[in-house]
Amino acid sequence: MHLPAIPTYYNAVEILERNLPERAGKVALYSAARCLSFGEVAAEVNQVGHALKALGIRFGDYVAILAPDSPEWVTVFFATLKIGAVHVGLNTLLKPQEYAYMLRDSRTRALVVHQALLPAILEIREQLPQLEHVIVIGDDVPEGSLRYADWISGQPTELAAEATHRDDICTLNYSSGTTGDPKGIPHAHKDLPLTAQLWGVNVLGLREDDRTFATAKLFFTFGTGGNLLFPWYVGASCILLAGPPRVAANVLNTIQQFQPTILYNAPTSYAALLAMENLGDYDFSSLRLCVSAGESLPAPIWQGWKERTGLDIIDGIGCTEIYHIFISNRPGDMRPGSSGKPVPGFEVKLMDDAEQEVAAGDIGNLWVKGPTTALFYLHQYEKSRRTFRGEWLVTGDKYRVDEDGYYWHCGRSDDMLKVGGIWVAPTEVESTLLRHNAVLECAVIGMNDGAGLTKPRAYVTLQPGYEPTDTLAEELIAFCREHMADYKRPRWIEFMAELPKTATGKIQRYRLRG
Repeated sequence: MHLPAIPTYYNAVEILERNLPERAGKVALYSAARCLSFGEVAAEVNQVGHALKALGIRFGDYVAILAPDSPEWVTVFFATLKIGAVHVGLNTLLKPQEYAYMLRDSRTRALVVHQALLPAILEIREQLPQLEHVIVIGDDVPEGSLRYADWISGQPTELAAEATHRDDICTLNYSSGTTGDPKGIPHAHKDLPLTAQLWGVNVLGLREDDRTFATAKLFFTFGTGGNLLFPWYVGASCILLAGPPRVAANVLNTIQQFQPTILYNAPTSYAALLAMENLGDYDFSSLRLCVSAGESLPAPIWQGWKERTGLDIIDGIGCTEIYHIFISNRPGDMRPGSSGKPVPGFEVKLMDDAEQEVAAGDIGNLWVKGPTTALFYLHQYEKSRRTFRGEWLVTGDKYRVDEDGYYWHCGRSDDMLKVGGIWVAPTEVESTLLRHNAVLECAVIGMNDGAGLTKPRAYVTLQPGYEPTDTLAEELIAFCREHMADYKRPRWIEFMAELPKTATGKIQRYRLRG
């Protein structure tokens, strides 16, 4: 295992600037708005850095950005790191009061916002006395705010990086958790190159001639890592899509236009693409690998993608607390349906509720430790105590490991079902249902059967051409009985037009429990 030595004083802007001067003229960033070379990105980063300092932003201050994936998102990100401030990436799909919570919680002093998202900020501006500066990307700039293009205009294109310690905090990401307030998760400068090496290089095998594209937006660590830090760490290029990735045509058209070699995607999006009858009309020849994370990738989706495109999907599990993927399949070593094996550099163990390791083959709570683990949740003492246990992080996931060392996701700790005294993993039932031709998406939860016992209930969305009927519901239950142990079968099927999801596309089972 190769692990880079991080100097005591290290600034993560080095991930960008390591490409200078040798690759200064190489296109670093492709987007519909503009394409920039490494040299052009570095120059604009320095201008943004000077502009932030001119506003009085100093070491340790928080700077947030609320914008679609764009060159400006990238330049603000690296400029914030370069001057020693802390970058806060905001989810573009949230509501005004959710932004108010995050901006108050982080005490953000400066916010860069795209004009299309500005109304949400104006609605809450009076609630945020600590928010001193609002910079708008675009031309629709209200009084009291700054226009991004004017803000950086005339600023110098050279800037010395702040001598940050490798353990200084540089980013704050808020989790898309399914319950409670979002959790602010801070990461240090050292975490960014370490995760790039441990997974991006050592597992995925990224190289300089790659071109990455992610449907996960940059405000998620899956997007920031896979589609910005990892490619630039090796001198590769990235492709940014400003539009919504849930529109399958946007994803496919971006692939056609910019020809990525690596695609980062979520299981939900792979399923949506597979549902397209004209998928075969698109050219995937530029791609050499696909990646999935965020939720467990069912084997039927893996197989369907392989059959339709000829491409492998590298599935794994990561979390914002670790920054990126820590258990992974890898090129040449894949077991569809599993999360793969631990990434070298990380240790995992499966524990029971008494915090004792479970026997081989049994389901346990997943604990992980590694060099990129966050230390706490911002302003959430009790949650921090429950999650961060010395060197170990309690992920909240249930897993089992097979005799060959592959790890299999069995649901979240609060999603597992005890049916007849036996654990049932909702993901196993869901994977079986997805093998039926009629099923597009599904989610399984536990429901009281009237006798105080928990039984599985499945919520199903159908493929085009299928209609919800009692006959089809009975057929799906029979299909499960045929392909899995009888006690695991869903006792009820409810058809839905759409399943409730988080902004990242993860199904929110807790809303189905309602």
